Amino acid sequence: MIAYLPSPTVGALHLGPLTLRAYALCILAGIVLAVWLTGRRLAARGSDPGVVLDVSAWAVIFGIVGGRLYHVVTTPGPYFGEGGNLVDALKIWNGGLGIWGAISLGALGAWIGCKRSGVPFLQFADAAAPGVAFAQALGRWGNWFNNELHGAPTTLPWGLRVYEWDQSAGRAVTDSAGDPVVAGVFHPTFLYEFLFLVVLGVLLLVVDRRRRLAPGQLLGLYVAGYPIGRIVVEKMRTDEAELILGQRLNVWTSVLVFLLGLWIVWFTGRRARSRDAADGPVDEPSDEPSESQDVG
Repeated sequence: MIAYLPSPTVGALHLGPLTLRAYALCILAGIVLAVWLTGRRLAARGSDPGVVLDVSAWAVIFGIVGGRLYHVVTTPGPYFGEGGNLVDALKIWNGGLGIWGAISLGALGAWIGCKRSGVPFLQFADAAAPGVAFAQALGRWGNWFNNELHGAPTTLPWGLRVYEWDQSAGRAVTDSAGDPVVAGVFHPTFLYEFLFLVVLGVLLLVVDRRRRLAPGQLLGLYVAGYPIGRIVVEKMRTDEAELILGQRLNVWTSVLVFLLGLWIVWFTGRRARSRDAADGPVDEPSDEPSESQDVG
């Protein structure tokens, strides 16, 4: 193997009793980026950009809980299986946030925040959609720091060199000489998904700028767009997963979410057209005097 992409041998910094984990910092960086971009886009839509902090607080808390619940339910072995430890389900700093649970409960949290702040939910969701894609992209680098969620072995020059990993210590396992133990060179699925999410976020920004969309349609495009790339990446991954009819659970979830996204685009567009039709055409001001006007 002449060329490969490196992986970190350390994913955590221990400062006395405080441990800073790169996985958590990547998630945090994504949240900061999403909140900043959403605030700018809300301001462009005429809303107070400061309200994004109030709504995002609800979305982030619900999203983290939802992401962890989805991971624990769909990967029960480490928590409920033989030798599993239920307490580990609380250790989100070790990794393990299911994106589908994070998006679902995160959206519920955003809806609650919007209700409390008086912001239309679809307006907020459309403003947030590109930032969410970019936040997911940054979050994927947490998997790189943890040497996890890679694909099959490869000899391609962009293959990822992965080490045997001690999750609790946040560093690579070492041999008797103190050198990190290499597990192999694999497809960097985290990088593939990162690139796809960046492209998706940019496309959402471009479409929003160039097309007149009904409220909620940009959200629908994000919901339908992300599963396209996720299915490809999911088929490449080799980590253990629940299987249904020979396919990974996340593949089936991606199909359902894709169909949901298409429905959101159709439904919000149809509702906007119905409202326009109900409002009727706008009367143009006339230069002719009406009968009630004094023309003398």
